[in-house]
Amino acid sequence: MRSTTELRDEILAAARAEFAQYGLAGARVDRIARAAHASKERLYAHFGDKETLFREVFAADAAEFFRSVTLRPDAVPEFVGEIYDLACRRPEHLRMITWAQLEGFSLDEPETGGPPAHAQAVAAIEAAQADGHIDPAWDPSDLIAMLFGIGLAWAHLPHPDVATDDPAVLAARRAAAVEAAARIVAHQT
Repeated sequence: MRSTTELRDEILAAARAEFAQYGLAGARVDRIARAAHASKERLYAHFGDKETLFREVFAADAAEFFRSVTLRPDAVPEFVGEIYDLACRRPEHLRMITWAQLEGFSLDEPETGGPPAHAQAVAAIEAAQADGHIDPAWDPSDLIAMLFGIGLAWAHLPHPDVATDDPAVLAARRAAAVEAAARIVAHQT
């Protein structure tokens, strides 16, 4: 017999897979319940409705995404590599964020158990600028957005060659993203 926590976790895992594939509008509660080996009634008892379940999965994925990458003042280009790695390792996080945007959900900053992720990233950029690692002409928020864009570029490229498991190709793409970030942030003298 599963505990309430185990059942809840299995429902969340099944919902994550369903929502990542179909979004909120296309997801079906009966498929989620079937995948979690639970009744629809148990699912509704735990989460109330499909939108609440979507919001919980989205909040958990966003928090995990931002806990998984850390912008350090001495390693700003490597941050882009971490974003690239995370997009490859956990593409469902990116899909959930994309679905939430498409569904019109407000993308509040996730609770990560520490300081707000954006404020922490801005502080790291400012420290890197003060230490001479990054060109001080950059607005920290603008630069953070661009760094995310570089790290996620392959995940968003509409081309059939994007999907690959070839370690050499993945490593080359990661290296190119880190190099692009290094060139962008370089302090101009």
